[in-house]
Amino acid sequence: MEKNEWANPAIVGLMGFALTTMATGLHVAGLWNAIPTLALALAFGGTAQFVAGIVDLRRNNIFGGTAFTSYGAFWWAVFIKDVVLPAFGFTASPMDNVGFALVWFMFTFALLIAATKLGKLLTLLFLLLWVAFGLLIALPLGLVPAVPTGWEIFVTGLVAWYIAMAELANAVFERQVLPMA
Repeated sequence: MEKNEWANPAIVGLMGFALTTMATGLHVAGLWNAIPTLALALAFGGTAQFVAGIVDLRRNNIFGGTAFTSYGAFWWAVFIKDVVLPAFGFTASPMDNVGFALVWFMFTFALLIAATKLGKLLTLLFLLLWVAFGLLIALPLGLVPAVPTGWEIFVTGLVAWYIAMAELANAVFERQVLPMA
């Protein structure tokens, strides 16, 4: 099978990331509880994004494949950390959550550097995501308030949603309907 026979998985991957991230932001900002985030983390942010990453790797897209499989696994890890492990008596402390965010902050920085080669919108997305992980490091330490942190996370998801929407519209209309610059 030729790599061109696989459709672009970025729309599914970005939408999975976008919706789960926006739900997380609204949760962190205190607008609803964790249930929407956790449901999306397991199904859309985790599974659909991971599958999109596998397809991207099949298409020889190392950036998309790395980003989607990794952040898909991130959302699974969130679900495991916040739902599965507590059911067995293992709960994350604030410092555990700091460490969890720290390793993703570092990973996201690597993708941010690579994204600078791929366009302004992807660079903005990974810059906002990097800032979000920085805020998630600071939040359990009491260094930043939850509401602005949640809104920054929501905006990060909103940027991913726009990129996915533009990719979808441009692909369906077979011309630039929404700018991607």
